[in-house]
Amino acid sequence: MKKIITLSMLFVATALFAQEETKKLSVSGSVDTYYQSILTASDATAQPHGSGYASGTSFADQTGFALGMANVIFSYEGEKTGVVADIAFGPRANSAVIGNNINQLYAYWNVSEGTTLTLGQFNTYLGYEVISPTGNFNYSTSYLFSSGPFSHVGLKADFSLSEDFSLMLAVMNATDIADNMTGDYALGAQLGYAGQFLNFYYDSGIKLGFEVDYTGGFDLSDDFFLGINAAYADNDGNGFYGAALYPQLATSDNFSIGLRGEYFNWMIDGLDDEPNVFATTLTASYTVENLTIKPELRLDSNSEEAYLDSDLAGTKSLAAFTLAAIYSF
Repeated sequence: MKKIITLSMLFVATALFAQEETKKLSVSGSVDTYYQSILTASDATAQPHGSGYASGTSFADQTGFALGMANVIFSYEGEKTGVVADIAFGPRANSAVIGNNINQLYAYWNVSEGTTLTLGQFNTYLGYEVISPTGNFNYSTSYLFSSGPFSHVGLKADFSLSEDFSLMLAVMNATDIADNMTGDYALGAQLGYAGQFLNFYYDSGIKLGFEVDYTGGFDLSDDFFLGINAAYADNDGNGFYGAALYPQLATSDNFSIGLRGEYFNWMIDGLDDEPNVFATTLTASYTVENLTIKPELRLDSNSEEAYLDSDLAGTKSLAAFTLAAIYSF
């Protein structure tokens, strides 16, 4: 009898252990901070973007020593279901998250081997860049990323159609709206093939209107990668279009250098001479364990006097140097 009881207890313990193995709790995240100097203006008088001293894109818009964000991601994964709670604090988070310091908060269900349903708040599928600096090569962000959506609240379905093809369909609140008070909804879709993605977004005009976006890239060699992003957005005659190239060269396991060259055009209804900008950003990346150091030089050339110089006079050009530190865990 004792042997039977012992074997039974061993079987139960093994079953419980196996059950626990299928459920995994993980914690990850990042912290970033930086120093920035506006080379075409005085740091003593420079202010955040919107004043004319910085580029007007999202994040990295302070001068001197400044903070990015602290990001903590809790993930709980079961056999077929799971949840993600992505919490962010700091100026970078304040510029991007919908509210309550929640970057992402969703539950998912792997309905089958090739189908996943996700419900909640998730970062946008449009664009080459993301909110977290750990997912971008350049520390400052592009005009394309800054003008498009940051996050969505809704339901999406991801389908793995084959080894190379994927499809995503979504019904959401209008972009970057957590509490839908108007009853307006947005539709989203993404078609992927071998690492190239064609993205679509549509709402009734309450926020973005219609956007089509291509995001992809190619490994031209073992050490050289070329990323590509192009987008067109129209909301009743207002919107934007542009394209960006991201060549990146890895010279060693710890060091790489990359360039972002971007052309961006604002569409303004009734305006024939629309403003545009060409921005070039050169970034180096050096990694020591989990710490990445990124010195960056950015040059923006605008068709309008969109920036200010040290004498508070309008200028079409802006140059900035940034030194960023990003720690991921």
